[in-house]
Amino acid sequence: MGRLILGSETINRLIIGCGYLGKRVALRWLEQGDQVFALTRSPEHARRLEEQRIAPIVGDVMDPGSLSSLPNVDSCLYAVGFDRSGSYSKQQVYVTGLGHVLKALASKIRRLTYISSTSVYGQDHGELVDEESPCEPNSEGGRICLEAERLVRDSQIPATILRLSGIYGPQRLIGRTEQLRQRQPLSGRPDAWLNLIHVDDAASCVLTVADQTQAAPLYLVSDERPVQRGEFYGTFAQLVGAPPPLFAEPDAPSLGKRCQSQRLWEEFKIERQFPTIVEGLPQALDASTT
Repeated sequence: MGRLILGSETINRLIIGCGYLGKRVALRWLEQGDQVFALTRSPEHARRLEEQRIAPIVGDVMDPGSLSSLPNVDSCLYAVGFDRSGSYSKQQVYVTGLGHVLKALASKIRRLTYISSTSVYGQDHGELVDEESPCEPNSEGGRICLEAERLVRDSQIPATILRLSGIYGPQRLIGRTEQLRQRQPLSGRPDAWLNLIHVDDAASCVLTVADQTQAAPLYLVSDERPVQRGEFYGTFAQLVGAPPPLFAEPDAPSLGKRCQSQRLWEEFKIERQFPTIVEGLPQALDASTT
């Protein structure tokens, strides 16, 4: 498997979407001695990035003119999330904004790692899905993610798409803790499937794939096994000292899908820190309170 960078030279990285996942990737690249740039819309956020030795570039994916100062880099992570408080639709941010960035970066990067979602799969009767499964999304978000993937594939930039399951980790579970403690019913049915990936394991996947010149164009990223909602929230409730969870729609039609991501883990021999919720949930909850 060929690597993008060899030797001891400084590696230049760019992160577009330096949020929950992107920030962790940035800090780990810095630990390796890399130069890390990050695009941000906020001058205040830019100052915080500087404090962490991340070189900020103030710009907006929705403003093509602001992207002219993006630097030449060896690799780029694109992990833009949707800001529900913003003035643009998900379609505009995920597709139009991505198009602006791909055009601006066409001659400036050697490899792109693009973060997508398993919402592109429409299977909802407990079927197993992997990279070869058909994508017929049954949600607007899934259709938008699939359209964005097509843009990446149609670009001239060597790229790998990572379809991530639901990301969990520190600070992501606080709202659910209170919901469980107050015995507020959870949406869905207890036997429906959840597909998850701990944020630190997701970051490890990005770091590995970003430098592999012979990486496949697509990988599904999920932990060792899907988990039913009843098990997940039952374990969660025990850990936070809450009563057993209630479900608002115990007979809802959708069972969801079961994601299999053996290809990624076996191809790169990546060691999961948190193979399942048994290891990941206690860490996530403990780190949320420190």
